[in-house]
Amino acid sequence: MNYYSLNGKAPVTSFEVAVTRGIAPDKGLYFPEKISPLPDSFFENIEEMDDHEIAFQAIHQFVAGAIPDDELRAIIKDVLSFDFPIVEIEKNVATLELFHGPTMAFKDVGARFMARCLGYFSKQNENKEDVTVLVATSGDTGGAVARGFLNVDGVDVVILYPSGKVSDIQEKQLTTLGANIAALEVDGVFDDCQSMVKQAFLDESITSERKLTSANSINIARWLPQMFYFMFAYKQAKKHGKELVFSVPSGNFGNICAGMVAYKLGMPVKHFVASVNSNDIVPEFLKSGKYAPKPSVATISNAMDVGDPSNFIRIQQLFDNDFEALSRKLSSYSYSDAETREAMQTVFAETGYVADPHGAVGYLGLKNYLKDHPEAYGIFLETAHPVKFLPVVNEVIDKEIEIPEQIKEVMDKEKVATKIKTYDDLKAYLLM
Repeated sequence: MNYYSLNGKAPVTSFEVAVTRGIAPDKGLYFPEKISPLPDSFFENIEEMDDHEIAFQAIHQFVAGAIPDDELRAIIKDVLSFDFPIVEIEKNVATLELFHGPTMAFKDVGARFMARCLGYFSKQNENKEDVTVLVATSGDTGGAVARGFLNVDGVDVVILYPSGKVSDIQEKQLTTLGANIAALEVDGVFDDCQSMVKQAFLDESITSERKLTSANSINIARWLPQMFYFMFAYKQAKKHGKELVFSVPSGNFGNICAGMVAYKLGMPVKHFVASVNSNDIVPEFLKSGKYAPKPSVATISNAMDVGDPSNFIRIQQLFDNDFEALSRKLSSYSYSDAETREAMQTVFAETGYVADPHGAVGYLGLKNYLKDHPEAYGIFLETAHPVKFLPVVNEVIDKEIEIPEQIKEVMDKEKVATKIKTYDDLKAYLLM
């Protein structure tokens, strides 16, 4: 499989080069040259396959020629070492829990897959220079990347995060590991972090000294594996015999985009709902047809505080930039912090289920869509464990949340982070 830049001004390249570069030389995101649907029998008989085989069949065409089958199977076995259960919370409404991995966030899958791909490439190319993974996070990406890449040979990781705008546990997860992981605390918002990262990739004075790649969902090895758990959800929900709707809490739109890749591979899906907080760029786009990025707004669902979602261009490409075709398959709704808190309270009071703020936004979007489509079976994604947002959860839910072992192990560790304010500060750090 080859990959091309969505800006159309860079050479077509291989999976390995696309992963190690992260972003194309013309500043565009890489996109697969083609997406070939899986045979109908794959989805007809999906209940008979285990998750590892489902993932192997799904991702195989995208890495063909870059990673041998036996190595790919080993990577998948290592990455998918935890469960992805569907929990039904009311009639025709279930949640897909994606927080059973090492950092208790959905990004564990993509981060681990990318880390192991880079590790494989590093082993095969002993004379190649080390790679620096440069990544911006609005919350869970940092911890997932830090854990996924910890002690991977030939890879250093530099994580930028906005000061005071990630939860305490999220900050601990990305600032306490040491080894090959470094954290930079930025005086600003996520968009400032992401802007700095993008500028560094285009700065020849840096790229001539350090080989950079990104582990945000702009990287194909972080983005594409997220389609796995949509397929795992389909496998579990197929027994209901109803059309399936996914509601995805969305920030940078990589997760929902990966779900749409699963749809393009032939997975039966009636509709996707992009549920967002006050950062309502995509809902406004679907109303007006005009895409207008704007500065991000801080919310209690901080991992979705994105004012210019990078992956939306990929979603448009999946539908050949046909606004009408996209609108038939995607809806998007925006919710305030007050509505999010109310949803958390309602879900807990009526079902006993504790949703984190992001999952609550997903629940709201799903319920909105199901009002006019009551015949469908809806799944909203619970993208992080509620313990990662204890100040918000404790404020609205009268229940003591047990601290999982994955969180306990970082709680008492000392934060180590370098504070920066400007791009020049980042540049100086990378060149020191």
